[in-house]
Amino acid sequence: MMVSDSCTRGLGLHTTSTQLGLSLSRQDRKKNTKVWNVNRQLSSRFHKILQEFIQPQEWKDINFVAVAKGPGSFTGTRIGMTAARTIAQQLEIPLFSISTLAAFAWFHKNDKLFKDFIAIQMKASRGQIYGAVYEKKSKGNGLITVIDDTVMELDKWKKVLEDMNLFCEPLIVTSEIGVTACSILELAEFDWEQGKRPHFSESKPFYGYSSITK
Repeated sequence: MMVSDSCTRGLGLHTTSTQLGLSLSRQDRKKNTKVWNVNRQLSSRFHKILQEFIQPQEWKDINFVAVAKGPGSFTGTRIGMTAARTIAQQLEIPLFSISTLAAFAWFHKNDKLFKDFIAIQMKASRGQIYGAVYEKKSKGNGLITVIDDTVMELDKWKKVLEDMNLFCEPLIVTSEIGVTACSILELAEFDWEQGKRPHFSESKPFYGYSSITK
């Protein structure tokens, strides 16, 4: 069921990299997105930045929260998920947890190299990688997960892509992806419009193995 509400406001949080990315829905359906290079200062700067970012809106104006669930920085992912769950619980609003890789894929959805499928690769630890493959929905309203976020050896990942006849190079996730907070929010908006209202307790972080940076 499609649910449309032009006044719906969502808040997107992206804390899985060296950057803090925040995105807020506007009444004209555009998004206000900002990025801060917080590096290891995320825990000390996060709450002040967030409070200033949502102004002049008030917390009561927020209808749902969306958060990057990982993979990525262990500490950053934990901080973002904890904050998002706390906000959703206190405001009694839905919480959408979105894959870091899915957000990166959606951010690059118009890349001419990818017609239908988008392969995403991200450095893990021990010489391994995180890999995922997504398919763009025909109506342009989100992604279908073909291969979910998985930790694997690079050779195995290459074999997976060959078996799928995906001969183009996968997109490589960088360490500065705060700007994809807008994609976190947009993917959550698609789910909201489909009538989904996930409880905050359903959102879990995806740490995989050891993350890029701690």
